[in-house]
Amino acid sequence: MAVRKFKPTTPGQRHKVIGVFKGTITATTPEKSLTVGKRASGGRNSEGHLTTRYLGGGHKRKFRLIDFKRNKDGVPAVVKSIEYDPNRSANIALLYYVDGAKAYIIAPNGLQVGATVVSGADAAPEVGNALPLSKIPVGTVIHCIELRPGQGAFMARSAGTSAQLVSREGNYAIVKLPSGETRKILATCKATIGVVGNSEHMLERSGKAGRSRWLGRRPHNRGVVMNPVDHPMGGGEGRSSGGHPRSRKGLYAKGLKTRAPKKHSSKYIIERRKK
Repeated sequence: MAVRKFKPTTPGQRHKVIGVFKGTITATTPEKSLTVGKRASGGRNSEGHLTTRYLGGGHKRKFRLIDFKRNKDGVPAVVKSIEYDPNRSANIALLYYVDGAKAYIIAPNGLQVGATVVSGADAAPEVGNALPLSKIPVGTVIHCIELRPGQGAFMARSAGTSAQLVSREGNYAIVKLPSGETRKILATCKATIGVVGNSEHMLERSGKAGRSRWLGRRPHNRGVVMNPVDHPMGGGEGRSSGGHPRSRKGLYAKGLKTRAPKKHSSKYIIERRKK
């Protein structure tokens, strides 16, 4: 997928960079049986109280039901179309299984309409196929990785991301994640071969504030411009920077480790993520 730049005919066009659908997206209408209505919360909880600020408005969306578990083992499916999904950065692929079922999956880079994909231990390690980590060759680039068997894809799901199967030790596979973290994952967990598509998503630039409003993001005011009663970084004479960066509730930002030091799953992490 390529990106498109615009001539600066207006201030909003000057820095605008968007993805090009032509040649990548092959269908404009989603599969009706795999879509459900999605109500916007506006940051309110079930009692109507505002619990998350700076949310609201935006374009109405329909939620696509994505098959993250890929549990139809041994049943081949044909890629019917590659579609845009407003709920995620990656594109999605519509599969037609030979038994008549339909499903959406995260579309990997290089997956073409008409290609055949399959899941299960007997599947070949080709782009779009989902296999247990025990059946994937060492060194393969993967995405949509389960953290627990049968849980469904949990890691490496956003546009352009991928992980790499480094090695295997007994019942565990060693996987290097997009963050740089290296950890053990049970070899019975599934992963999909390839890199998540739409890798040019990181090159996109909105160009104007209105595009953020279309996505449901309201204006965000900084803590340093508030009063001390409203934020720990507020107050001061003139334009004060506000001291140590921290959240509205006083928790340090930019460097404070929030992971529990005695967390049970820490023993599976071989190397921490890069700073």
